Amino acid sequence: MRISQHKLVAENGEAAVSFVNSPNQSGVITPAYLIIHYTAGGSAQSSINWFQNPGANASAHLVIGLDGKITQMVPFNKKAYHAGVSSWAGLSGLNSYSIGIELDNPGKLKRVGNKWVSWFGVEYPESKVIIAKHKNQDTESGWHIFTPVQIEACIKASLAIYSHYKLKDILGHDDIAPGRKEDPGPAFPMASFKSRVKGRQEDHAAMFKTTGEGVRFRTGPGLNYDAAGKLKKGVTVEFIDNVMDWFHVKLAQPVAGISEPEGWVHSSLLGRV
Repeated sequence: MRISQHKLVAENGEAAVSFVNSPNQSGVITPAYLIIHYTAGGSAQSSINWFQNPGANASAHLVIGLDGKITQMVPFNKKAYHAGVSSWAGLSGLNSYSIGIELDNPGKLKRVGNKWVSWFGVEYPESKVIIAKHKNQDTESGWHIFTPVQIEACIKASLAIYSHYKLKDILGHDDIAPGRKEDPGPAFPMASFKSRVKGRQEDHAAMFKTTGEGVRFRTGPGLNYDAAGKLKKGVTVEFIDNVMDWFHVKLAQPVAGISEPEGWVHSSLLGRV
């Protein structure tokens, strides 16, 4: 994908990007950040409809559906109303300094008996839910998953945006409005997402270091997989792929007691080099 006249354009073989203009936009901006959100709605179309309502006073530059379909609603050089009351790195009101991507996702779910239910009353099966603790909260909750095709579409769009506008960083709504907002939440693989977008711009594999002592180097992506060994603090690994918040990595150098160079580490135990 590429940017032309501040709009996202699909290259040959890629799904077309629709443009549906939102009335909820204003003056020209010079974006410095990319902000990731979830819609907390029932469908991508319902969010698109809402952003077309002048009374909503809300919008985003892009909306990406569970099927990976991308709809642009505001040119990237215009202010969209996605961040609300927010601050980061000495800046207040991130609408004026950022591009916002909304991912179709009902967000945080409530357990009712043996079912998971959204705030708007729709039930979801266990297969669509992960149980995890938000980084700004103390207890675990249910969160609706993002689909692989949706994440890949977001990565492709973000690569084009991040490169074209030479952005400083990628953030979540919960970074710039902690306590007020929870999106995109723990179901979104933010660490690996940032690594793929920013790492590709650097034209080399994303590298990480373990941030604590005794980090378990597992045979698969989860606590139910055996630990092939433990890594000391500061061990460098190369990112290969991820499953949710579990990183498939390769050891940058041999480690005593570990015979296999590739394994899995939870992203919370790794820091970007």
